[in-house]
Amino acid sequence: MKGRKRHIVVDTMGLLLAVVVLAADIQGREGAKLVLRKLLGRFPRLRLIWADGAAGQLVDWASALGGWLIQVVKHAKNLHSFQVLPRRWMVERTFAWLGRNRRLSKDYEELTETTETWIYTAMTGLMLRRLAYPRAF
Repeated sequence: MKGRKRHIVVDTMGLLLAVVVLAADIQGREGAKLVLRKLLGRFPRLRLIWADGAAGQLVDWASALGGWLIQVVKHAKNLHSFQVLPRRWMVERTFAWLGRNRRLSKDYEELTETTETWIYTAMTGLMLRRLAYPRAF
């Protein structure tokens, strides 16, 4: 199968909390469930999650699983031009940071686990650079 879907959860600064990489033929809703399961027990203060699009079942499922409130950031229906959506840009910014890495710029890896590992490695490097040179960013 060609193609991958990257599901990530980031904090408000765009730093990675969890990642799941799946084949492109798997529903986005299933990927969202997998990435949210990775958050269980790891971030007890997490209460609100912004999502780009979620079905009602996913919202109910997340509430029952972790007590999270999922707030969907919707596109304006009558808009015919580009508009920055509130909170959506945080995830897009993180994908842009990850895309600066050669191994993540395209889908080079055969295994999804390898891609996940490279995502964690790239984010670790980004966070280390910010710690070492805090004024450069």
